[in-house]
Amino acid sequence: MKRREFITLLGGAAAWPLAARAQQVERMRRIGVLVNRPADDPDVQHLVAAFLRELQLLGWRDGNNVRIEYRFAADQGSVPRYAAELIALAPEVILAYSNPSVAALQQATRALPIVFIAVSDPVVTGFVESLARPGGNATGFTSAEFGMSAKSLELLKELAPRVTRVGVLQDPSLGGVGAPQFAAIQAVAGSFGVELSSLGVRDAGEVERSITAFARGANGGLIATRTAAPIIHRDLIIGLAARYRLPAVYPLRLFVTSGGLISHGPDIVDQCRHAAGYVDRVLKGEKAADLPVQNPTKYELVINLKTAKALGLEVPPSLLARADEVIE
Repeated sequence: MKRREFITLLGGAAAWPLAARAQQVERMRRIGVLVNRPADDPDVQHLVAAFLRELQLLGWRDGNNVRIEYRFAADQGSVPRYAAELIALAPEVILAYSNPSVAALQQATRALPIVFIAVSDPVVTGFVESLARPGGNATGFTSAEFGMSAKSLELLKELAPRVTRVGVLQDPSLGGVGAPQFAAIQAVAGSFGVELSSLGVRDAGEVERSITAFARGANGGLIATRTAAPIIHRDLIIGLAARYRLPAVYPLRLFVTSGGLISHGPDIVDQCRHAAGYVDRVLKGEKAADLPVQNPTKYELVINLKTAKALGLEVPPSLLARADEVIE
C-alpha cells in the first residue's frame, strides 16, 4: 500500500469514531415527565417505575438513547412553573399526570406533543377535540368520565345503608374537574336519599376543618373525587375518616392500601404502561392529534375488610364477590 493511501485510510479510520459518536448524540432523544404530586410519594414512584419498565421493553433506556427530564410538584401552585421549565428544555414529548398538569402545559404550548394519564373527561375540559380525533397536541388515557362519579355513591349506600349525609371531598379550583364530579353525584343523590355537602381540601388545614365540621352531624359518609388534593392528603383524610367513623369511598386503590375503606377506579399503573407505547409512537414520528384517546380498560374495586370491621360495617357478600382485591 502506498504511503499516501495509508495516510488517507488512517485519517478516515480516525474520523470514523467521531462520526459514530456524532450519530449517537443525534440518536439521544428527550422526554419530559410532569407529575403534580411529590416525588417521594410511593405511589408516584411505582407509576414512574412502570412507565420506565415499559419504555425499556420498547427499546428506550434513560441515559442511553433517551434522556428523561422530571418535574414533580408537591405544591399545586408550582405546576405552571414546572410546566414552563420542561417546555424550555425542548423535549420531543411530555408525559403528563392528571388534569392540572395537562392544563398547565397547554396554557404554555399547543405545539409540543403531550401524552396524558389519569385525566378526567379531556373533551369537556378542552384538552382534545374528541376522543377518536384529539386534533391538537395532546392525547392519552382517561381516568373515567365524570358520570362514573355516581358509582361512588352507589357503593357507599350499598356498604353503609344508614348514610344519609355525604361529604364530597374536592378542590374545584384545580384542573376544572372537581365541580363536574360533584354535579354527577348530585344528579343521583335524591334517588339514594342522601344530602350532599362539598368539603374543601385545598390544604391540610382545610381538610381537617371540613371533615371535622361535617362529622358533627349524624349518619355521615365521604366520597373523595378524582382530583389531586385528596390524593396528596390521603393519609390525613383516611385518618380523619377513621377517627370520626365515617365510611368513605375513594377513587383509587392506593387509598385502600393506605387504610381506606373501599375504592373504585381505573388501574393507573396499566395506563402508565400504555402511555409508554404512545410516547414510543410519538418519538417514531406519529402525531398526538392522530392517536385516539383511550378510556380505561381496567377498573379496580378494592375493599379493606379490616377498616370495615373497625367501622362496624358488614360487607355484603354480593359486594365481596365483585371485588378485584380484598385486603384483610
